[in-house]
Amino acid sequence: QVHRLESGGGLVQAGGSLRLSCAASEMIFSLDAVGWYRQAPGKRRELVATLTRGGTTSYADSVKGRFTISKDIAKNTLYLQMNSLKPEDTAVYYCNGVVNGLTPGSWGQGTQVTVSS
Repeated sequence: QVHRLESGGGLVQAGGSLRLSCAASEMIFSLDAVGWYRQAPGKRRELVATLTRGGTTSYADSVKGRFTISKDIAKNTLYLQMNSLKPEDTAVYYCNGVVNGLTPGSWGQGTQVTVSS
């Protein structure tokens, strides 16, 4: 019954913007923190943005100042606003719970973001 459905990805030029959405089950949003991960071809999945129940946000250095994470609790939806996109942002983006020191054991399909130069 736990689900994660990412959407909003696409192909954009460098400098462009996208807003990703994640429709997730209430179980995911009941966690202390949720976030966005990404995985580029040939690389491991990495956490890029985190949002706690208290509203605190944190970002990987590579996206800081360009990405903004937010959520709509009533809609069980998590968002990632991505501005000033760079080719190195190209990856499949996933939403999931965030627990310090642990990697989630299951994932949704993700949404593809491709940034051309």
